[in-house]
Amino acid sequence: MKNIFWCKSCVVMSTRPRVTFNEKGICSACQWAEEKKKINWKEREKKLDRLLSDQKTNPNFQCIVPVSGGKDGSYIAYNLKYKKKVNPLTVTVRPALEQELGRKNLINFINKGYNHIHISPDIEVLRKLNKLGFTELGHSYYGWVIALNTAVYRIASNFNIPLIFYAEDGDVEYGGDSKYKYEGIYNIDYQETNHIEDKYRELLKKSKLSDDQLYWFTYPSKDEVKKKKIKLTHWSFYENWNPYRNYEVAKKYCGLEENDTLNEGTYTNFAQLDQKLYLLHCHLMYLKYGFGRTTGDAGIDVRRGAMTREQAVQLVKMYDNQPPEKFYDEYCDYYQMKKSDFLDTLDKWTNKDLFEKKNRWVPKFEIK
Repeated sequence: MKNIFWCKSCVVMSTRPRVTFNEKGICSACQWAEEKKKINWKEREKKLDRLLSDQKTNPNFQCIVPVSGGKDGSYIAYNLKYKKKVNPLTVTVRPALEQELGRKNLINFINKGYNHIHISPDIEVLRKLNKLGFTELGHSYYGWVIALNTAVYRIASNFNIPLIFYAEDGDVEYGGDSKYKYEGIYNIDYQETNHIEDKYRELLKKSKLSDDQLYWFTYPSKDEVKKKKIKLTHWSFYENWNPYRNYEVAKKYCGLEENDTLNEGTYTNFAQLDQKLYLLHCHLMYLKYGFGRTTGDAGIDVRRGAMTREQAVQLVKMYDNQPPEKFYDEYCDYYQMKKSDFLDTLDKWTNKDLFEKKNRWVPKFEIK
């Protein structure tokens, strides 16, 4: 097994794609958390105000916010509508295997007074792309991730809305490629590389689906993209990103409800409540890289000062290796796979340098 290690400050693992560490063994996410303390956020807010002012002459809607009814999109839409006094169009791409609480939270959000469009891609097209993502890339809902970017962009283009707000830059906030951390505006080239991971064209080609079937899973033509000049941005560029604050605001003002019990594979109950395939995504991440949902949640809580690293380590040991086995039959039905083929696919994507099979996959490592 190759040498693996964890951040000296939080619990980010060295196997995380694109993460870097300094000479003291501190991960890029923790370095960024410290750097953010020195950022002049009032100046960043002025940049946001100027950006929004440029859009206010646009009729009807000044920007788009992708939402699921969860904490982050709700927080951004609330701030835009009620604090910045602009009119956002909120957009949801319906996922496969929706969770009932997720549906309820989305309705609660819409009923708080937001304009909203619900995109429901052809269920069989989405199924095929999600299944290809699972079998070919080890990504449980890759088709939906593609549409979360391409379909939202098409809505912006079709409605002539010049600005799209996504939530946080995950690479910068949680450990990864941070070369764009000072860039407020980005384009679809960045989106393809960092959000969709630049593998979707190959997957779409392999699907053998027609252009009409793939409408929601492709960007408009290059000429249309060039003509419309739609800006893409992250809210986290303009305000110090805090997922727990987002949750508190979404709960108070947007109708967000938590799970009655802890979410699968972690110690929290208020995030990622919209789709069951997310649980499989987190388990695949654990099998491929050795860290799961708890590692991500605990890292956030350490960086915001809500727990110590020692507490985070104990939580990772308790919760990170919890496969969502109660949903396995449902996953098989959705992917239209035999149980044996489904389990073989999990085995295929398991990192044999990190895990060994003993009835189930168990780690060869222990977080330190």
